[in-house]
Amino acid sequence: MNSSDFGKLVLRLSLGILILLHGIAKITGGVDPILGMVSKFGLPASFGYLVFVGEVLAPLLVIVGLWTRPAALVIAINMIFAVLLAHMGELGKLGRTGGWALELQGMFFFTAVAIALLGAGRISLGGAGGRFN
Repeated sequence: MNSSDFGKLVLRLSLGILILLHGIAKITGGVDPILGMVSKFGLPASFGYLVFVGEVLAPLLVIVGLWTRPAALVIAINMIFAVLLAHMGELGKLGRTGGWALELQGMFFFTAVAIALLGAGRISLGGAGGRFN
């Protein structure tokens, strides 16, 4: 193993754990606000339950390093929908401290894209081989 594999592990764990915490909050607090936003966007409210795929299942797969590339893409798509549904008003704005108002969502999105491109690395259940890992 080399530093590249450890770097991929750090990326996977940081993205997976931080997104998973959002998913846990939705499990414990409910998804009614998400369902409302989805239906306001013109989609069936039941699509809101897909948040569990993007914020629970996909992060768990990224953390353990199994089907890592598709799971990371699901997280990236989830972040696109999060911005479309809840944060469009902040897209071109700066926050109080001078950073982009959506820097957290941007960091989640671009980290997910990087993981999808890099793969899981050797320190994973799926190993470095396979086109989905």
